[in-house]
Amino acid sequence: MEFLNVLLPMLFRGLKVTLLVSVTGIFFGFILGSISGYALQGKNRIARVAANVYVWIIRGTPLIVQALYVYYVVPVLLDMNLSSVAAGIIVISLNSGAFISEIVRGALQSVDFGQNEAGMSLGLTDRQIMLHLIMPPAFRIMLPSLFNQFIITVKDTAILSVIVVNEITKEIQNYAALSFKTIEAYTTGAIFYLVIISALIIIQKNIERKLV
Repeated sequence: MEFLNVLLPMLFRGLKVTLLVSVTGIFFGFILGSISGYALQGKNRIARVAANVYVWIIRGTPLIVQALYVYYVVPVLLDMNLSSVAAGIIVISLNSGAFISEIVRGALQSVDFGQNEAGMSLGLTDRQIMLHLIMPPAFRIMLPSLFNQFIITVKDTAILSVIVVNEITKEIQNYAALSFKTIEAYTTGAIFYLVIISALIIIQKNIERKLV
């Protein structure tokens, strides 16, 4: 068990990067997804088409391809330097945003139309109706799905090891390559992921229980 003295610090170091990329990515993904989700069920045809194209591209390509494209192709096209962590955050933001947009669209459409009629009868503007009568219940509806998307995002960061983001999986690969203890490295890594995801699921269940 001496290998744990080396591997565990590496895993916790990777966890910091995983959480950084996941939390930052889901934050920007929520902003992007909210805008796209609103556009998907909105009346503006141009915005709706743009949102549909964005969702189609992201959902139609593997996350690993998106990561490789953002890290290796985009910097060349824009003649810029892009760190692996920054590329990872961009990829997670774009990817999660596409899926969150569907969550947002569904939540907005599931709010009772009577809320809209009530707002109109009170003389509220469309913006006021959306902010004060539609968004609060819609956010409550989408919150469990958003948390589930965050859990998926944490697991998806493992794919970012292909662009050398030193998250959990990359740290496992680093240790396995240096020590040649493949079984110990990947078994411990799998258990580490299981503990982290299980903790997040417990938190999610508690939040859902409070919302009911």
